[in-house]
Amino acid sequence: MNLFYWMQRFYPLLFVFLWSTGFIGAKFGLPYAEPLSFLLVRYGIVIALMTAIALATRAPWPRAPAQWLHIGVAGLLVHAVYLGGVFAAIKHGLPAGICSLVVGLQPLLTALGAGWLLGERVSGRQWTGLALGFAGTALVVSGKFGDAPLGPMLIPALAALLGITAGTLYQKRYCAQFDLRTGSVIQFVPTALVTALAVAWFEDFRIEWSAPFSFALAWLVFVLSLGAISLLNLLIRRGSAVNVASLFYLTPISTALIAWAAFGETLSPLAMAGMILAVSGVYLVAKAK
Repeated sequence: MNLFYWMQRFYPLLFVFLWSTGFIGAKFGLPYAEPLSFLLVRYGIVIALMTAIALATRAPWPRAPAQWLHIGVAGLLVHAVYLGGVFAAIKHGLPAGICSLVVGLQPLLTALGAGWLLGERVSGRQWTGLALGFAGTALVVSGKFGDAPLGPMLIPALAALLGITAGTLYQKRYCAQFDLRTGSVIQFVPTALVTALAVAWFEDFRIEWSAPFSFALAWLVFVLSLGAISLLNLLIRRGSAVNVASLFYLTPISTALIAWAAFGETLSPLAMAGMILAVSGVYLVAKAK
């Protein structure tokens, strides 16, 4: 077995780690910018970088117009709806624990849609693993709920949940195979256009170009939009939708561990028990035949 094979085996864990750092980036950047304005700047930089890379490396562009459409729709769902919903929910006061728990329903929704849209059979062992994963995630974030009222703040979080679920299923069915360089451009261009319209309607494009914001922006562009999103596209291409979705159960665990190491946040015995439960659930999903 060559080195490339072994590197591929670590793609899921690397994706989980990189994806979970997005919450840290949001924590640093959102105090200095409106959520959609923050995302719009991020998208613009990603488009410029990936277009330059695609042209410099002569990456192939899709030939069929339908593929352009499918890749763009998947991008709108995964980026514009999911990221916009998460950033808006956190910015407007939804406790991070509740936001994580709402979005944490994604693997269960994906499993429900995988059989209907993709013809994937979800075994009893996988359903058990998905249930354990959600229970573990709930325990991990249970201490972070806070006392803030919910109400309308749940709406963007629910939109994010539907966006990432629908986007994963749509991409797996209609456009699982595409070049990561040109595909990123095709995904982020409509995302940026829709986000720009939302900024014009709801925000004033307020950004304070401070050092923490610049750091957060650079991190989200290079680590998340270029690194984690590319890994997500690879995982969707190669694995079942249910297996890929189950990995999202691990992101609250990774985020909690990063917060413990970087910010000194405590890990309660309940949270540690939840970590074990969530990891066990993801293992059952991945190993089920």
